[in-house]
Amino acid sequence: MAASFDSTRRVESAHLCTALGLALASYSATSLAETSGSSETKATSILELDATNVKGTHQADTFKVDEMSSPKFTAPLREVPKSITIINETLIKERGATSLTDVLRTTPGITLGAGEGGTPLGDRPFIRGFEASTDIMIDGVRDLGRISHEAFNVESVEIVKGPGSAYSGRGSTGGSINLVSKAAKAEDFIAGSVTLGTDQLRRNTLDINQYLPEEDLALRLNAMKHEADTPGRDDVEVKRWGIAPTITWGLQGPTRVTAGYYHLQTDDIPDQGHPISLIHNKPVDVDRDNFYGLVDRDFRKTSADLATLMVEHDFTQELTLRNTLRGGRTMQNYVMSRPVFANVEQEQNGLVGRGFRPRNVVNTSVINQTDLFGTFHTGDIKHRYSAGLELSRETITEKDKHAGNNGRPGDLYDPNPHDGGWTLLPGTGQVTGKYQTEVKSLYAFDTLTLHEQWDLNLGLRYDDYQVKNRVAGGGESSSELWNYQLGIVFKPLPNGSIYLSYGTSSNPSGENTQSGGADGAGAGNLNGNKADLDPEKSRSLELGTKWDVFNQQLSLTAAVFRTEKTNARVSDPVTGLVVLDGDQRVTGIELGATGRITDAWAVWAGYTYLDAEVVKAGGDGSNDGNRSKFIAPNSFSLWTSYDIDDRWRVGGGANYMDQRYMNDANTVSIDDYWRYDAMVAYKVSKNLDLQLNVLNLTDETIYDASHVGLFATVAPGRSAELTANFKF
Repeated sequence: MAASFDSTRRVESAHLCTALGLALASYSATSLAETSGSSETKATSILELDATNVKGTHQADTFKVDEMSSPKFTAPLREVPKSITIINETLIKERGATSLTDVLRTTPGITLGAGEGGTPLGDRPFIRGFEASTDIMIDGVRDLGRISHEAFNVESVEIVKGPGSAYSGRGSTGGSINLVSKAAKAEDFIAGSVTLGTDQLRRNTLDINQYLPEEDLALRLNAMKHEADTPGRDDVEVKRWGIAPTITWGLQGPTRVTAGYYHLQTDDIPDQGHPISLIHNKPVDVDRDNFYGLVDRDFRKTSADLATLMVEHDFTQELTLRNTLRGGRTMQNYVMSRPVFANVEQEQNGLVGRGFRPRNVVNTSVINQTDLFGTFHTGDIKHRYSAGLELSRETITEKDKHAGNNGRPGDLYDPNPHDGGWTLLPGTGQVTGKYQTEVKSLYAFDTLTLHEQWDLNLGLRYDDYQVKNRVAGGGESSSELWNYQLGIVFKPLPNGSIYLSYGTSSNPSGENTQSGGADGAGAGNLNGNKADLDPEKSRSLELGTKWDVFNQQLSLTAAVFRTEKTNARVSDPVTGLVVLDGDQRVTGIELGATGRITDAWAVWAGYTYLDAEVVKAGGDGSNDGNRSKFIAPNSFSLWTSYDIDDRWRVGGGANYMDQRYMNDANTVSIDDYWRYDAMVAYKVSKNLDLQLNVLNLTDETIYDASHVGLFATVAPGRSAELTANFKF
């Protein structure tokens, strides 16, 4: 064991030295950055308005973003009457995040859930107490596939909090997540990165942009390859690669045409972490690196293909028409082991079962969005508006899955990932479920400037929603959804706002057909009598304030809110049928700070408190008043970096996640935790910089999530990675 450990350390050290060697090989004495000297912002009034702030521009190397990417948000971020968190590319890179899970893991107010078979593996965030796995968008278009999203082609992650069906359609009870893709620009550059680190980490990215001014044509190509073991977990490997070309014609003209393609492919060993003790109702006390899967049997393969065509035309400076057409296909096929105790005796005997969980599903979608947006006046009132039409057809095709048995139980304290005794038979591939969702939507938004200090924000959306399982005897459901957003904004000073807003959301049956039986009556599938039920409806009231201070370099936000769903799906205690008689309520506080305190000191921080209560749980009423499962009452995140001089930058962060219950009865829980990260960066030249990240500094054992309190997934342990970033 000692020899093997030393050998591994030597290999990891060699990888780090290789990364340093590659970086230094690129060094050129003639390309040293000229010393410019950083100067602190002078102590002018923190409420001073920066008149040079121009829409669509961002300060270099700052975490602060001033505008949303979607035209549905008809005011600057500071004047939008809603809590919105944006994690831009600068912050993503500084923190060493490579996936959406990495980003969300360090975002307050968001917790993670797990999948298994019926509820699939993939990104499963909970925002403000409600699941948002079906509320993930890419460039404002719903992404139906339940996959693990990568960060190599992401410009920023926009998280809109609170019920928002007026913006995104069905769902979004707790909020929605939008991934903004990298776009072609009117400049030339070749950029990328080489990352080597502990746990066999090898990651390469490439970002090339070329602009042809005579043709007014820009081309951009992003690519990525990633291979690694999972820090602190034996035998858990991840492999993925992706490519995303984009071409835009007419960047400088009134008509712009953009065509883009995105492909991501993964091949991983799935990992369901540790079993929950039936004796202590917490994850079992075993070594963190214990892996209970079967590496000779288990696999997880996914792919995602998205093709997008966007045409945009400026009729005038005050009127723009945009049409976005997207076709998408995602695939997920896996077999995994679920570590669960069959009974107390099995746990006492030091054994654990390996549940067989397969899935084979293909998701396809065709979505067209047409947006008309701009400004006009009616008398003295200025209108900043957006109106649109959306047509979509989304299909989830479930296929006959692999079959087999689990073999013998594993050793709880010394599991052997090469245990035998199991069998595996390929599925036939025949269609077992084909859920087709068709939606026709109309929406309109308007920010009315009633006075230089008063804005009225209005939003309305109508959805004609239909879903059907197109196999023999499959269920179907249809609904007409009306949702709206109303907000009043008061601007006591030019750089600050105080707002009060009210918003709604709708959760129709069949909204989440990728939800298994273990999710219970509240699952958004078509099982049982759910197809005959009306949509669940939620509403939220929020009072907040937003201020840009320190010469508008730093954004400060605060909000108090309440979201309530008074007709949640629950089981009737007499008939056993699902009825709309539940009550779920979330009351909370959210605080945030984003931007720069001085020219050299950047910060991104947030705190969220959630009192998530299941007021009426249905059934026999024994769970009435319990805390919502998976939701942490308190969560906190801080990342800050400081430019020591023109070459050196240091950074560090801390994250806190409160205790979470893993089941409705509030008997199974995972403990709270603190996680600390650190970063140091060195600018070698104007073309090259080096960045060293150490993640989970204290090597804390962190349990990210669970499905229904049977197992707990394990977050990565301590790791170090050295990245050479280049740009020419």
